[in-house]
Amino acid sequence: EASDEALGLDLGAVDYITKPIDKIKLLARIRARTRKSGQSTPETSSRRGRVDYDKLTVDMDGYVLRVNGKVIETPPKELELLYCLASNPNHVYTRDQLLDEVWGFEYYGDSRTIDVHIKRLREKLEGVSDKWELRTVWGVGYKFAVPDETE
Repeated sequence: EASDEALGLDLGAVDYITKPIDKIKLLARIRARTRKSGQSTPETSSRRGRVDYDKLTVDMDGYVLRVNGKVIETPPKELELLYCLASNPNHVYTRDQLLDEVWGFEYYGDSRTIDVHIKRLREKLEGVSDKWELRTVWGVGYKFAVPDETE
């Protein structure tokens, strides 16, 4: 019914499909949504790159974290989180922004998972350098803090 469709869209749905479902239309809608959301498949994702700071290398092409040249075993999400922060030094991210960047918009878990991952990263990186740090910005979120060149 048209009123159900309108209500669903007003409540935040991005699409509405009625029964019986036409397979061809459904697949076309899925392809269109995937294109629109910017989601990528392994075949289409581009190289993410590498970030280097004093004694720290985050290499996303090989999913490798190096500290003082030594490879440190790091789960993928921790590495992606560190890469996100280190790619934009001194930028403060909220937990929700980090969840969107690293886990994607479809993550439905607790935002405190960010705190746990930051804690684990800090344990791995403790005392590595005095030229950068994973800093908590109280009441806001986290940042990869590096000295400002103008200081």
